[in-house]
Amino acid sequence: MHVVVAGQGYVGLPLAVRAAEVGHRVVGYDVDPNRVQQLVSGESYVEDVTSARLRTVLDSGAYSVTADATALPRYDLAVITVPTPLRDGAPDLTHVEACAHTLGEHLRPGATVVLESTTYPGTTEELVLPILEKASGLISGMDFHVGFSPERIDPGNTAWPFERTPKVVSGIDATSLDMVKGFYDTVVETTVPVSGTRVAELTKLIENTFRHVNIALVNETAMLARLLGVNAWEAIDAAASKPFGYMRFTPGPGVGGHCLPIDPSFLSWKVERTAGVPFRFVDLANDVNSHMPDYVVGRLTQAFNTRRMAVCGSRVLLLGLAYKPNTSDARESPSARVAELLLNLGADVRGADPHVVEDIHACPHLIRVAATEEEIAASDAVVLLTDHAEFDYEAIRRHAPYVLDCRNRLSGANIDVL
Repeated sequence: MHVVVAGQGYVGLPLAVRAAEVGHRVVGYDVDPNRVQQLVSGESYVEDVTSARLRTVLDSGAYSVTADATALPRYDLAVITVPTPLRDGAPDLTHVEACAHTLGEHLRPGATVVLESTTYPGTTEELVLPILEKASGLISGMDFHVGFSPERIDPGNTAWPFERTPKVVSGIDATSLDMVKGFYDTVVETTVPVSGTRVAELTKLIENTFRHVNIALVNETAMLARLLGVNAWEAIDAAASKPFGYMRFTPGPGVGGHCLPIDPSFLSWKVERTAGVPFRFVDLANDVNSHMPDYVVGRLTQAFNTRRMAVCGSRVLLLGLAYKPNTSDARESPSARVAELLLNLGADVRGADPHVVEDIHACPHLIRVAATEEEIAASDAVVLLTDHAEFDYEAIRRHAPYVLDCRNRLSGANIDVL
């Protein structure tokens, strides 16, 4: 099929490359000309797609990329994988709207459009579908097909790459479902059909809300267990020995990525807007997880006070700027908030991350360094925020005067665990 994948980020690029590898003719569309130019040159900025894989599909002619909407072909199937951020607590779907309008202008009878961007239940039918009809002059269900298939990309997860992760698929009617399922059956091993787009949209939000709430639970448990003088990490490990009725989650400095800090709020916003009642679990999880960076800085301040030092003027090394280990994904990373709080307190803050190339935009004054023995020893405190495999943990233990370990990777007289 002739396929357009709109959005060439962490979700769209793996999908586009995989579709090209299995035999579809794919055009990647992205409004960022710098990103497009990088892809055209065969350089991948997404760790799940190596530059070698990218160059192979480029050289074969199966994949091309453009920032020019007028150059898009009359496709058989198009997938929308653009960002859906929050603005003042409400979903911002301007990228989805603009993309749907662009794709609608190129829509032909018999074609299919699939939304993958995470959003609230009802978006596909209430927002995307009318835009496609207006832009194309065609009638959905009669002239073209529409569906929703939530993305499940987990950056850096080699055990469950895109093609091995089961894909939930849906359509606005039976024919649309058949078209959507038929496409994804060619690019993933397993598809999971559901009865409608609203079910599929809710499925994604349930998945992320489940994680968000359980991470908030262990984060609050870690804070309270410390007040009780109990090792929360040991208790969590012991609880994980139960072979049923329990799933292991661990504390950390906060949550990051596009999913957890944002997606559950889509559901909370929709419930309150539609039913007029709060989604209390989501609101509480948001409160706990969003304040974990404040707790980290509070613990560090206490440690400085114990050593008769002040945060102001002290040199603090933050290890790990990505939101999860062994990836370059720094979207919504709690490390940015930790750095910002320390900078506001007057600390000399430095950050080391072997994966994150670009500075975290929220902290332009963060000094980027390598996690060398000299840098570790020169710091008044080291905060392990993201436990990348590349860090030399023995060197950290030996040379750091004090470590606040937010990932339970270290032990010793100079180390406190979150």
